Amino acid sequence: MADFEKLKILGFSQYEITCYMALAANHPLNGSQLSRISGIARSRVYDVLRKLMSKGVVMEVQEGQYVPLPPEELYKRLQSEFESSLDAFKQQLEGTSPDASYEFIWMIKGYDRVIAKARAMICAATNELYVRLFPESGKLLAPDLKKAEKRGVGIRYISMGPAPATFEIQVEHPGGLTLVDTIGGRSFDIISDKSEALVGIFEKDRQDQSPISWTRNRLFVTANRDSLQHDFYHYFLEKIYDHKEPLTEHEQRIYAFIKADK
Repeated sequence: MADFEKLKILGFSQYEITCYMALAANHPLNGSQLSRISGIARSRVYDVLRKLMSKGVVMEVQEGQYVPLPPEELYKRLQSEFESSLDAFKQQLEGTSPDASYEFIWMIKGYDRVIAKARAMICAATNELYVRLFPESGKLLAPDLKKAEKRGVGIRYISMGPAPATFEIQVEHPGGLTLVDTIGGRSFDIISDKSEALVGIFEKDRQDQSPISWTRNRLFVTANRDSLQHDFYHYFLEKIYDHKEPLTEHEQRIYAFIKADK
């Protein structure tokens, strides 16, 4: 039986999804034909068909012959129903206390989930984004950050390794790549609009199991934003005192900006 696990959220059982998919690809069909093509036992296929007909997804066009609602029509209907349900849920949530749960620090596991959350934060940002990323994650999120910058969002970017000079306020963390062994993995930090933080370390060999913290806790967000600001100073101090090099005019502008960015 084909795996349509993600479609279950739309309100269909595994059998119903499989049955509809088989009919969408081959119709009209009778019960025996549908059983053979879909892999659903004949003793069960008629019960599945009855449920689909009650949902208006399948129709019996003549005795024992079934056809599906056209896929594009089903998509439109599900989209409308799903968006309507989400709107109603949002209205209910707005009636609750908006800040209570945000004081907690939530853990997100799974690299793809963290990247998806980061993209959502970047997309929603309206004023500023403090970002500290290793090159791999930075490359994935660069298109989203560029779009945010075009909307007028200020990007303050610290690369934990060599990366293209993409943003006006951008430096490379001293010895960034060597820190993988020191801290046990690759750090990941995004602070949005002084109100939301997504921070943590993707541990070596445990990337999908590493817990990354997300929160709107004010003190947590402020502390992590300060941490990223201090990394800008780290860059300036190392260049001036360890490498005995003066700051370029561009670096002086970055320094003045970060110093004033309260």
